[in-house]
Amino acid sequence: MRVRLQGIVVTLVALLVFGLGIPLALSIASSLQQKLFLDRLTDTSRFASLAQRPLLDNQLGLLEPKLRRYTEVYGVKVVVVNQDGEPVLSSVGGAVDRTAIRVPVNEALAARPPEAGPLLMPWASKPLVLAEPILIDGEVRGAVVTESATDHVRTQLLWQWLLLAACALVAFGVALLVALPVVRWTLRPVRRLDEATGALVASVVSGREAEPVGESGGPPELRQLGRSFDRMAASVSEALAAQRAFVADASHQLRNPLTALKIRLGNLDGQVTDEAAAADLEAAQVDAKRLNQILDELLSMARAESAGGELVSEDLAEVIADRVADWSVVGAAREVSLESAVDVDGARVLVPPRGLEVVLDALLDNALKFSPSGTSVEVAASVAEDRVTVSVRDHGPGLREDELERAVDRFWRSTAHQNVPGSGLGLAIVTEIVRHSGGEIQLSLPEGGGLRIAMDFPVAER
Repeated sequence: MRVRLQGIVVTLVALLVFGLGIPLALSIASSLQQKLFLDRLTDTSRFASLAQRPLLDNQLGLLEPKLRRYTEVYGVKVVVVNQDGEPVLSSVGGAVDRTAIRVPVNEALAARPPEAGPLLMPWASKPLVLAEPILIDGEVRGAVVTESATDHVRTQLLWQWLLLAACALVAFGVALLVALPVVRWTLRPVRRLDEATGALVASVVSGREAEPVGESGGPPELRQLGRSFDRMAASVSEALAAQRAFVADASHQLRNPLTALKIRLGNLDGQVTDEAAAADLEAAQVDAKRLNQILDELLSMARAESAGGELVSEDLAEVIADRVADWSVVGAAREVSLESAVDVDGARVLVPPRGLEVVLDALLDNALKFSPSGTSVEVAASVAEDRVTVSVRDHGPGLREDELERAVDRFWRSTAHQNVPGSGLGLAIVTEIVRHSGGEIQLSLPEGGGLRIAMDFPVAER
């Protein structure tokens, strides 16, 4: 936006400076041409007046010394022609180029006053030719023609144009020096708002408090917009904080009555003899266990969302080896083997406290739940430049292609897996932790079936 606005300002300044400079340059050219024209017109008229009597008495030789002297002093060629347009006297002697003076001579013999001609330009090399009729008793008896070189006037015009161009460039530069800081001053609050918007999005994901825009300068309207944005950001942050606090508090407060309910249901074991009542008791115990699992995962989700900016450095290979060892016992009980392929060269990652353990526990739990007996779950990790990739792949039924994006939504479960225990919060918790750690998560369907979940983290400095 700054580039576009600066381009507009530069264009407007250029149009203003050069839009005024070009008419001024043409006005200077017109002024110099008019001055030259009037000066030569005065001399031509004087010679036409002096030539009346000599032309009438056929004694033009009396006028010749004056014409020669004038040419010597001013370098202007003077020619006298008769009523037929034939040259009868020249200030330089010799033959006269009648082609160059034919048009002005014809106009003078027709009693037309001389004209300045086209606008004089520095690159125009034609001389200024003026013809003044010689009138005797109101009758045109001939004409006086002056031919003036325009070199000195064109040189003067060129220098004045160069001076004008230099002034225009200086004015253009000064205007830019004034305009560009004004553009930056105008866009500063816009840039600040853009940064604050990104910070607000990051705060929504990580739970950190967004930095206010404040008074960042700029026009009053944009400063007011910044204050309005701060109020909106504060309201959003407060609402999210209240929502997270409610989830955490509600989950925590429900644990005690739920634990008491599980104990009471457990005390009824063996006390119910009716088959229908015993089946209802068993179903109630299953529901209570499932509700307890949902509350545990809601607490994990609340902790993941409210982790704030606290990140700790963890040894990736060590954590993976520890979690694979613990879950291998569960896998052995389900006849599912855990395979590990870790080549991270001691790389470390920045995650929330125990975040990497929570992520691997959730992924391995899911993988083992959906893996049939006799298959394996593969855990892999590798480093490429400043990023590390951790993946967990199972050989279960997997998901449909259109379900991959929805799999990380809260409480979402595939219609094909409704009979598998779970709450649908595991991948949502993993996604929150990975995003808070500056990483990305991707689900894919590898060849051979199953589901592969890959996480990409930035490598922490050792």
